[in-house]
Amino acid sequence: MATNFAVVGAGHGGKAMAAHLALMGFNVSLYNRTMSHIEVIKKRGGIELDGDDNVPHGFGKLGLVTDQIGEAIKGVEVIMVVLPSSAHAEVAVTMAPYLTDGQIVLLHPGRTCGALEFSKATRDSGCKADVTIAEAETFIYASRSDGPAAARIFRVKEALPLAALPATRTQLVLDAIKDAYPQFFDGVDVLHTSLNNMGAIFHPALTLLNTGWIEATHGDYQFYIDGVTPSVARMLEVLDRERVTVASSLGIRARTALEWLKLAYDTTGADLYEAIHNQPGYYGIKAPPTLNHRYLFEDVPMSLVPIASLGKRYGVSVRGMESMIQIASIIHRTDYWRRGRTVEKLGLEQWSVSELTRFVQDGKVD
Repeated sequence: MATNFAVVGAGHGGKAMAAHLALMGFNVSLYNRTMSHIEVIKKRGGIELDGDDNVPHGFGKLGLVTDQIGEAIKGVEVIMVVLPSSAHAEVAVTMAPYLTDGQIVLLHPGRTCGALEFSKATRDSGCKADVTIAEAETFIYASRSDGPAAARIFRVKEALPLAALPATRTQLVLDAIKDAYPQFFDGVDVLHTSLNNMGAIFHPALTLLNTGWIEATHGDYQFYIDGVTPSVARMLEVLDRERVTVASSLGIRARTALEWLKLAYDTTGADLYEAIHNQPGYYGIKAPPTLNHRYLFEDVPMSLVPIASLGKRYGVSVRGMESMIQIASIIHRTDYWRRGRTVEKLGLEQWSVSELTRFVQDGKVD
């Protein structure tokens, strides 16, 4: 119970995590770059938490609420980064001067190649501290902000993969957080957690292939039910095959979307269309109300682009993914290839598969 936590980010997830950790008895500092967003929390000294019966309810008293990153992470053992993945590089640069030996930075989640990007950004910023960077495969909570100083947790995932960079340090991270989060288990390495990112397959394609419906109804339809027709499901299957093939090119046996639905929801079907429609939890979930949504501006550059970029680097055809990236770029009038996590940006363009594998597993570069 001695672990001190810093939570970086005070959005839906960050507020829920900070309050939950505080109610479990941990000392927690909360950082957000904009003080106006956390002013009420600072005045009250904490966050009111409500929701799932499996989490404690009540007022989570925080040790510190600040817009100064150096103050937030000083003397803290575990730094929980709960931000959109598009902010990972920026916060890494901001944090770099203040990191110290022995600290753990855990990304919730990393999306695809988050730990690799965060590690490179801190090194490029001149950080010499011996810090362990790790990433969760997905976010542990289904949660939302319930007001300026309140949060609600609807569900806590029961089992969640996590990996450190390098993988030889994963157990160190698991040990540091086990009193707070026994749900986490060894996710092999950060390539496994990155390439098992199912949001990369479901979120952008389901949004892009239903653009007309989203704009016409402002998302007033069932995203996974009405939005997944047989033709849309076939596109999802193509994207999923490409993801699994990219993983295979790196020596990784990634879970297929069908296997993931079985693992996560105990749902089966003859194909992806049938399996998705057999998942009761998808009924009632509305579509995004607008195309200006994280399913595009986050999941395309930070999930789809890195998978496609790895595929192109290691000889895998990723034409389906490229088409989705191109359509998203046209709709948002931007270049998601340029903005995204490419192998060039990650400094991996010259590495062979064996060199990349060795780096993520034991941190060594030939």
